[in-house]
Parts: sequence; structure tokens; C-alpha cells
Amino acid sequence: MIKIYGQTEIKSGQVFERNAPMTNVSAAVADIINNVKANGDKALLEYTKKFDGVMLSALAVTEDEINEAFIQTEPEFIRILEKAAANIRRFHEKQVRSGYMISEGDGIVMGQRVIPVDRAGIYVPGGTAAYPSTVLMDAIPAKLAGVGEIVMVTPPKKDGKIPAPILAAAKIAGVDKIIKVGGAQAIAALAYGTESVPKVDKIVGPGNAYVAEAKRQVYGQVSIDMIAGPSEILIISDDKSDPRVLAADMLSQAEHDRSASAVLIITSDALAENVAAELEDQLCRLERQEIARASVDNNGKIIVVDSLDEAVSISNELAPEHLELCVEDPFAILPQIRHAGSVFMGRYCPEPLGDYMAGPNHTLPTSGTAKFSSPLSVDDFVKTMQYSYFTAGALSAYKDDVAYFAKKEGLTAHAKSAVIRDEIK
Repeated sequence: MIKIYGQTEIKSGQVFERNAPMTNVSAAVADIINNVKANGDKALLEYTKKFDGVMLSALAVTEDEINEAFIQTEPEFIRILEKAAANIRRFHEKQVRSGYMISEGDGIVMGQRVIPVDRAGIYVPGGTAAYPSTVLMDAIPAKLAGVGEIVMVTPPKKDGKIPAPILAAAKIAGVDKIIKVGGAQAIAALAYGTESVPKVDKIVGPGNAYVAEAKRQVYGQVSIDMIAGPSEILIISDDKSDPRVLAADMLSQAEHDRSASAVLIITSDALAENVAAELEDQLCRLERQEIARASVDNNGKIIVVDSLDEAVSISNELAPEHLELCVEDPFAILPQIRHAGSVFMGRYCPEPLGDYMAGPNHTLPTSGTAKFSSPLSVDDFVKTMQYSYFTAGALSAYKDDVAYFAKKEGLTAHAKSAVIRDEIK
């Protein structure tokens, strides 16, 4: 872990790496995408055997499998999933918007429609952990947006099944189709379609380097939410926080993976030292100690500053994915925060609350991209379409201006189109 004292000129690239193309995997991903485009389900089944170690006879999850998984999931966890889903719906319902129409009685009508995409694809990672929270966070906004069909892809376990909590979450969230496939091949299938996987209009959800690179390569064929990098947390703290709490909150992100980043900006040298000691103590007791240790050693930082204003200035430069304001009056600081994915306010709002239960989305911009992008929302699953209507009289009032404007741009056919209706009366 790095301790930086009095450093105020910290750039985002020094702390949270920007999402550059993964040149070490890009060629392999391109080969996978081309194979799936050419061979469809056959390629998906081959990759599932190769990468997941399981030979499947069918890729689609059946209704019986979903119902069996729901029954197998502990009732207490079903209760928690349903409570989390309700909180997520309540928050995201406020994001639903409608179009508008402008008509002022002059023969002109203009407007905009808000239209959901026909089909959305949700990628849910597998590997070292199962993430039913990702299912809820990605599918519920799509459902609220009115998406016609939600297709979820996620890799199977060695027994050829999807973890029961994932399927239970999918049932609660209203996912329409679930496919047993992961990795870059799953992204390719969603982008181009196969015999079992419908082609979608938008792909959302986190994944490893291969998934991120595949999303990058298929963008344009389909829309994507973002290129997500490793998880990151930035904590701003005054001198009154408990070092045990600050260390625990840092480790909550460090345990995600070795590339995760946990950064603390604090106004007290003494408290910074206590947090560093507490990190060492808590690390020894973590189940995912090896992963968290690598994250803390390679990417962990404690930055001591003279004031909260200085801390906010650094935070805005870093534009973190998760920002905790562990201070006496977080609402006084919030207006100064310009760039962050999701902000957790006060000493009793740890970031994991947002991962699972609070309601705001946990699919967030990483690597400083919060400077220009936003958390996943209902808006990610809709597009707008504008329209105009002019009567003959309304066009007549505008035709000469349109023609003059068009000629200034050297577009005489445009000009002719504007005036020809009056010429042929």
C-alpha cells in the first residue's frame, strides 16, 4: 500500500487506469467473435467445453430449471432478493420519462417519442463468484423501460447448471430468456445472434478483460453500456472516523480482484496510520485474503491532505466509481462533488449497501470515466425519436428561409425541395 502525504496534483491515470484497448487479448477476442458469427451455436458449445469444462446438449435454460432453482434457493435469500428488487424498482421508476409534443396553432407540430429497445442482452459474470445482484441491477431498469425481451447470458458451472441464486434473481427481475454461455463468445452471440441466442440491440453488464474487449469490438453492431474496468472505491474522511470502519470499507472493494483499487483521502496523519495498521489486521482474517492483499499492495493508497476542500478537489480529478463521504456533514460537501459514479453519504452508508440493497444502480463508470458517463439507468434501454409536421401554410412561411440557408451550404437540391410544393400549385 502506498501512503502519499501532502500530494495535491494527482491525476486519474495515476490511480485509476483508463480503459485502454486490451491489446494482449484483442486478437483472441476477434477470433472468437468471427467464429461465433460463422458457426453460431456450434462455436458456443465448443467454447463452453473448452473454457468452462462442460459439454452441453442445449444452451437455453428451461422453465423447469428456473423453477427448480427457485425452490432450491433458501426462503430467506428469496425474501432478501425480493426486498432488494423492490428498492431498485422504487429508485429507477423515477427515471422513466415520456415524450413531448409542441403545437402552438401555427400549423406546426413537433415532438419527441421515447421508445424502448426491442431486445436487451445482460451479461452476468461467473468464475470466482456468482452475482445475483447484477441480475437485479441490470434487468429491472430494462423491464421498467419497457424492453420487449431481456436475454441473459452467464457461464454454467461444471455440472452444466447456472447457480440457483442467479436463476432466482432472474425470475424475480423478469428476465425472458437465459443462455448458458459466458466470455467473449457470449457477447458475440448477443451481438450477431445464433440459433439459440437472439440478436439484441444493447448489451449491458460487467465482465473480465475478454468480455470488456468483446463489448468494445461489437460496439456499432449493437449498443453497449460501458467498458467497465476493475472495481474502485475512494473514501473521503475527516479526523473523526473509526479506523476499523475505514479499513473495512476499503477492503470491501479490494476483495473483488487483484486489480481493484481502494483509496482513502483523509485529513489526519494519526488516523491514516491507524487505518494502515487496521488494514493489515483485517486482511489476515479475510476469506479472499490473497486477492485483497494483491489489490491493497499494488493499488491501495492513503492520501493525507490539509482540508476536506483539498480532498474534494482530488476526488473530482479522479472521478471514482464509488465515493464514500465519511464526514460529519456529507450534504454540505455533496454540491462540490462533480465527478463520481455513486456517492455514499455519511458514516453509516457503506458501499456494499449500494451493491445490494439501497436501490441506486451498482453498474457504474470506472477508471475516471465518471467525468463523462453515468450509472446504468432506465435511459440506457430507451432511445428517442423526433418528429415534425407542417401544414402547407406553415411550410410557405419557412420555404424561402430554408432555400436561402441551403444555397449558402451549396446544396441546391435541398433548396429545390423546400420551394417546389409552392411552384407546382
